Order: sequence, then C-alpha cells, then structure tokens
Amino acid sequence: MCLLILVVGISDSQAQENSDNTMVLVKTKFGNMKLELYNDTPEHKKNFLKLVNEGYYDGILFHRVIKNFMVQGGDPDSKDAEAGVRLGSGNPGYTVPAEFVPAHYHKKGALAAARKPDSSNPDKRSSGSQFYIVHGQVVTNGTLDTMEMVLNNRAKNDFYKERFAEANEELNDYRTNNDRDGFNARVAEIRAETDSLWELQPLIQFSAEQRKVYTTVGGYPSLDHEYTVFGELVEGFDVLDKIAAVETDRYDRPLEDIEMTMEVIK
Repeated sequence: MCLLILVVGISDSQAQENSDNTMVLVKTKFGNMKLELYNDTPEHKKNFLKLVNEGYYDGILFHRVIKNFMVQGGDPDSKDAEAGVRLGSGNPGYTVPAEFVPAHYHKKGALAAARKPDSSNPDKRSSGSQFYIVHGQVVTNGTLDTMEMVLNNRAKNDFYKERFAEANEELNDYRTNNDRDGFNARVAEIRAETDSLWELQPLIQFSAEQRKVYTTVGGYPSLDHEYTVFGELVEGFDVLDKIAAVETDRYDRPLEDIEMTMEVIK
C-alpha cells in the first residue's frame, strides 16, 4: 500500500502504441476506442484477452456512466437487459488478484478493473469481467495535496488493521481469560510497535510529472492504490467524451443503450 507513485505521462502514448503491448479495439455507436493492455499486469491482461477472444464483451453495455468520473462495462447481465433495470452485479464467476503497479494511475483514459468494496473484498481482488475507463477531470495542486493526505491516512488505517488482525489470536487469549489489564497493556504495546513501523514506511506522493498530468489532462486520483489499472486508452478520447456526456437514469445507466464489441488488433 505504501508505495511511492511513479508515472508514465499521457504524452508517451504514441511511443507505447509502438511497443510490444497488446491492443484491443472497442467498437461503439459513437465510434471506436483503442486500448493498450500493460504487460506488467499479466493476470489482468491474460484474463481480458481471453474474454475478448471468446466474444464475451460483444453485445454487453456500458451500463454505468458518470461524467467527469468514468464509464463502466463488462456486466454479462447487461446483454439484452430491459430498459431501466439496474445493472452492475453480473460477473463470470471468478475474480482476479489485485496487481497494483506504481507506474499506473487513474489519469484520463486509464483502463481499470471494477471490484467489490473492501468490506467484502479486503484483498481488493478485481471483478472477472467488469472494467471502467476513467473520464475524470482536471484538478488543482491543492486538491492533490489534500488527496495525498487522504491516501496516506487510508494506507495508515490499512496498515494498523493488518497489524491488529495478525495479533487477533493473541488478543483473544486475553479476552478468553477475562484479563482486561493484560489486554489493554498488550494493545498499547502493539500500537506503539505499529507506530514505530509506520514511521519507516514511505509516504504516498504524487510526482511532479503525475501532478502535471492530473492538473492539465485530468483523471481521478482518489482511486489510486485502490483499483488495478491494467491498460490505457490510446485512441478515441473523443468517443470517451461522447459516452460520458449521455443522459443517464438514477442508477447512472444510459437512457439509450451503448453496446460494445471488442477485438484484439495487436
């Protein structure tokens, strides 16, 4: 969780397109989008390509669209779904292990995996099929300063939860023996030990290059370190903007269905 954020700017897209990374074409009624899949998130890449090659995504909808946030698809229940039905719970029956890579973050056009919330998914495993493409918005450096504090506080809370979870069996012995004084003393010791360990952890920081992207091109930085980013949009930003601008219902589902088909092109 406590990683220094490194970046590869959007300006590198052309160079990345000429790399060995695989490309997937997403066809919609608004036009086509070209996605590049990263090699350093291999489990997500392998799974996404498998589904694309099987035709899994053909006829599936962008079922959740929020302007200045993201457009989401990949729910198999969205195929031929009746109008007005709330979507977003469908999946292929499995999840994918999280693959957090410091270089990949939620800039505009980032391709990331949706997932269930932490309360039922503490390992932040990704949905087997649902994904989103970040639409986002331009933010200020002041917002990024605040976001750094939020991300570090979140990381700190997770760090402490993990430490106390590891000590839970030991603490249960005090509870079983009704040793309140011993319990409180041990909790204080664990907290002091964890405080010392936390001080050694590197803080999450947005680099100068990442700040440039978020403050000029835009994105959604609050999702960093929470969802696996496994690719990015390299062509079709105008299509992304058109999808993000459609009218939606109270469930954020577009009033007019936006179907997709996909094919591997490289």
